[in-house]
Amino acid sequence: MKYIISLLLSLFTLTLSGAEIKAGTGRKSITPQLPAWLTGYAVRDRPSTEVLHDLWAKAIVFEDKPDNRVVIVTTDLLGLSHEICEEVALRIGKKYGIPRANLLLSSSHTHSGPVVWPCLSTIFDFSTEDMNAVARYGQKLTDDIVEAISMAVNDLEPVQISVGHGSADFGVNRREQKDNQVVIGVNPEGPVDHDVPVIMVSASGGELKAILFSYACHNTSSNTYFINGDYAGFAQIELEKTNPGVSAMFVSGCGADQNPNPRGSLEFAEQHGKSLAVSVEKVIKSGDLKPVRPPVKTDLSLVSLDFLPFDHNFYQEELLTQDKYKQRRAKLMLEAYNKGYDVTRYPYTVQVIRFNRDLTILAMSGEVVVDYQLKVKKMYAGENMFVAGYCNEVQCYIPSARILKEGGYEPESSMIYYGYPGPFADNVEEKILGAIQKVMKHSGVRPTK
Repeated sequence: MKYIISLLLSLFTLTLSGAEIKAGTGRKSITPQLPAWLTGYAVRDRPSTEVLHDLWAKAIVFEDKPDNRVVIVTTDLLGLSHEICEEVALRIGKKYGIPRANLLLSSSHTHSGPVVWPCLSTIFDFSTEDMNAVARYGQKLTDDIVEAISMAVNDLEPVQISVGHGSADFGVNRREQKDNQVVIGVNPEGPVDHDVPVIMVSASGGELKAILFSYACHNTSSNTYFINGDYAGFAQIELEKTNPGVSAMFVSGCGADQNPNPRGSLEFAEQHGKSLAVSVEKVIKSGDLKPVRPPVKTDLSLVSLDFLPFDHNFYQEELLTQDKYKQRRAKLMLEAYNKGYDVTRYPYTVQVIRFNRDLTILAMSGEVVVDYQLKVKKMYAGENMFVAGYCNEVQCYIPSARILKEGGYEPESSMIYYGYPGPFADNVEEKILGAIQKVMKHSGVRPTK
């Protein structure tokens, strides 16, 4: 009954405003052919030969007028590369006239999905045959994402959109102080955000069409050789089982320093996925959702982040280490340095999609720590915020000033596996928050006084 009342209120609001918004959904399986190398954990020493459940690229297209379409794509992957993001944007721009700022690509960050080359390339030493396989997968993945978007464009119909918030508590801060250093462990006193934003899209007849939901936690409940979407994959499966015909789409929050707790098995992945799905269902059935109206505004900004000054002697020393990952990173750095490539900066993307004054989606690229999510929601306390990490390119960790100062895996040693110099310079948070304020301002959002 509450759900029906909420839907009727949405319809009434849209009728009063005279506005209409359309939406369409599409999906393509992106499960790789077997055998397939999985990514996310450097300790794996063989490819996967079994699929637990399929992986998907899912797209939803919103249209508030014929010349303004906004696309959100979710993928059951660790992350997307610069090449794939740019190629998808190019094709969609040519085919439908959709500008880059209107295309949001996201990854669930499952650690049980296939390699997307060249992301995290330093953890692999592929044979020619394996390299051919991951290259073919990347090409097909690009085609599949474009096809999912095309399916969504062809599925456009009038809809009502509403938004609400739930909560899930299995995420815990993983930056534990131990022996005067920060290690990956369990820190129950560390910052977390247990918010579960839920966007509900319903067709004009009232039937549920799509659910977009988020949570700020690493997608690392298990460490297996089975291809699966981890807790986010199980959550989507559960929601689609409970709501036949619905497209359930997971957009990861800023959970780079958050881990599921407990973790370490497929049973925990399923357990956390089901608990997240229950949280989403509670929001949908609560009758407490707020209508989301057009118009839709977007903006995207590229900011140059600085690394600490480049020291080629440091990488010469890394070449002499017995650590193969440090050696591979050093080779990349010195090759780039000797070819005259710029190894002092990193181009970083922030993006915003705003529906009237009802909902603001802030999309940040990379593995973003929870500090940013908490700060942004405080800065814009008057906005209904949906803050997402792992959007567009996932090229490295994005630390806050606090975490940069503390050190540890996220700001320092993770850069070895991502093949970047590091850490970032002290002004990394200042630059990112400046870029966020810029795109928010261009979309009509002002900080809360």
